[in-house]
Amino acid sequence: MFGVLSFMVDGRLAVAAGKDGSLLVRTDPADYDDLLKRGGEPAYMSKDRLMGPGWLTVPSARLEGDEELEWWVGVGLASKSSGS
Repeated sequence: MFGVLSFMVDGRLAVAAGKDGSLLVRTDPADYDDLLKRGGEPAYMSKDRLMGPGWLTVPSARLEGDEELEWWVGVGLASKSSGS
């Protein structure tokens, strides 16, 4: 899906690892703005097609260290029950 290695939990995509080291993260739309401040960026399906507030891309530079990666994976796992 999307040319990335995807990780499904309970039948829903939680996170996906990009070829460039970025991470696509499923989010709770209510947390979207706060997650942007944490370093996430809007996710795009194509150059001009925004995926919306249920998804963020975290650039590889923001994923340095296991703790930061674990935190973002936790965001994806926690959002698995959201309606987006």
